[in-house]
Amino acid sequence: MNNGSLYTHIQNNIATVEFYHPASNSFPSELLKRLATTFNELSLNDDVRVIVLKSEKEKTFCAGASFDELIAIKNNEEGKHFFMGFANVINAMRTCSKLIIGRVQGKAVGGGVGLAAACDYCFATEQASIKLSELTIGIGPFVIAPIVERKIGIAALSELTLDATSWKNAYWAKEKGLFAKVFESINELDAEVQNLSLKLTSYNPKALYEMKKVLWEGTENWGHLLEERAKTSGALVLSEFTKTALQKFKKQ
Repeated sequence: MNNGSLYTHIQNNIATVEFYHPASNSFPSELLKRLATTFNELSLNDDVRVIVLKSEKEKTFCAGASFDELIAIKNNEEGKHFFMGFANVINAMRTCSKLIIGRVQGKAVGGGVGLAAACDYCFATEQASIKLSELTIGIGPFVIAPIVERKIGIAALSELTLDATSWKNAYWAKEKGLFAKVFESINELDAEVQNLSLKLTSYNPKALYEMKKVLWEGTENWGHLLEERAKTSGALVLSEFTKTALQKFKKQ
């Protein structure tokens, strides 16, 4: 359980990928690796036409990467490896041949916002506030910035990133394009996720695949881009500013 859990359930050509971690659904490296592998495998599975990404519990969709692993980084190689976790997941979602629907039932922070942005279509509840707080500890959301900018634009990315201590509510995220629809309850959210998923499975799989490629045009260089961003973050996390900020944060 220290590494969390990840389950995949396939029914009616819909693959539901559900993750959990006791630390507010945060992601240790091992769980990120499993998630990237899962998307790569589902991409090749002919029994799957649509993927739904969700997390367990109600309060938090995803709190980002593991804080314990972040403060344990000792050199550039470890730093790059840590930040490549979300980079690999985003690239796996980007290159996956199946459309991915996000089901965001609660708050998303850092990499959690990146996960939502990497979905091809995303539903949320009113509880799904978002925040990018990386600048407060001396780094930045460099790995996820391309995917977030792709969804909400550079102006909204700037607001979300620079106002690093503030939460933006789900309706702000919808207005900017991160969420397609926002619901009052999880039951309403789940009903709409199921409804759209079933509709998509009735469409021509080849047409869905071609549409997926169209949606991701212009991102062909992201394999290299996100690796470079991971290097940048990995170096910054070793700075004295970040080390001091992380120790203060840990004591809170």
